[in-house]
Amino acid sequence: MIIERRSQDRGHVQAGWLDSRHTFSFGHYYDPAWMGFGVLRVINEDRVAPGAGFPTHGHANMEILSYVLDGALAHKDSSGGGGVIQTGELQWMGAGHGVEHSEFNASQTEPVHFLQIWLQPDRVNAAPGYAQRAAAGPVPGGGWTLLASPDGADGSVAVRQDARVLEARLGDGDVADHVLDPARRYWLHLAHGRARVGERDLEAGDALGFSDEAGTLHVRADDEALALLFDLPG
Repeated sequence: MIIERRSQDRGHVQAGWLDSRHTFSFGHYYDPAWMGFGVLRVINEDRVAPGAGFPTHGHANMEILSYVLDGALAHKDSSGGGGVIQTGELQWMGAGHGVEHSEFNASQTEPVHFLQIWLQPDRVNAAPGYAQRAAAGPVPGGGWTLLASPDGADGSVAVRQDARVLEARLGDGDVADHVLDPARRYWLHLAHGRARVGERDLEAGDALGFSDEAGTLHVRADDEALALLFDLPG
């Protein structure tokens, strides 16, 4: 089964300093048809004004990933994690048994554009944790780079879930293929540009979900494109 989630159909929250698009129900946006996709609970596309951000608040028992699309994001948390996440970098914060954290635009002059991603963990009340992965360069001709995985393979950040996050940075005409296991779920989110997947044309913010699907996922960029693929337990 393949489901579509078009950019314009996502939840939209605007609060002056924040412009946010919610793929799944979050905060004041609630749609019982879009409560998540397996263990993938949140994908928020946030644009934060210069100098603004999310003040200190708490979370528990959630794997939280921040992926900066443009600009720089300053993070600080009560586990001792912190720093500035630059364009193309991925940060992991395991909330575990409870953590306080804040995120602010690191610039006083330019906006920051990033994805906030939540994965349900495979255990509860673990110790909080923090890690950051440097930006990956494109694979010549297309292909996937592993950003997050259960075991931290290939320099990826280790998450506490049987889930993998992959990135493809594609030039016009480049292709990224991925073999689908029908026992798993996959969520493809196009973060930038335009791409074609099978007979479907995707633009920035569009997404496709795959469950009980075999074969090869074929992503072809029609322009420069950035795609994220979430490989999730079934």
